Amino acid sequence: MLYALPMKIGELSGKTGVSIDTIRYYEKRGLIPQAARSQSGYRHYANDDAVRLRFIVQAKKLGFTLKEISQLLGIRSSQNDCRKMKSIAEAKAEEITARIQKLSRMRDTLLDMAAQCEQSKDDDPCPILKSLEEST
Repeated sequence: MLYALPMKIGELSGKTGVSIDTIRYYEKRGLIPQAARSQSGYRHYANDDAVRLRFIVQAKKLGFTLKEISQLLGIRSSQNDCRKMKSIAEAKAEEITARIQKLSRMRDTLLDMAAQCEQSKDDDPCPILKSLEEST
């Protein structure tokens, strides 16, 4: 069995693409375990920490919050429950669909407002500014 030498925080950062400050933050939030310290005070990380960081990065890319990622890590480390993960993934997909719909409505509203500008005269108040002032 090969023994991997511990990595310093800069090496872990380079290996995962996660900034040093973010690694420290994740450690503080408990997303990655507290690093072992050398006698000189340097943090030392294992290969498992790099795997865990990549997991966090991928989960963030899929829209999971750090709180949700903490739950995912709990599932990953305990029972690896695929049914539970399926349910979580489907719920996240529904949440993303709702956000897409909301963003589409926002885009449509902005395009409608911009079209109103084309119809207004130069000496008329800007319809976009007027609409924003009157909105509740």
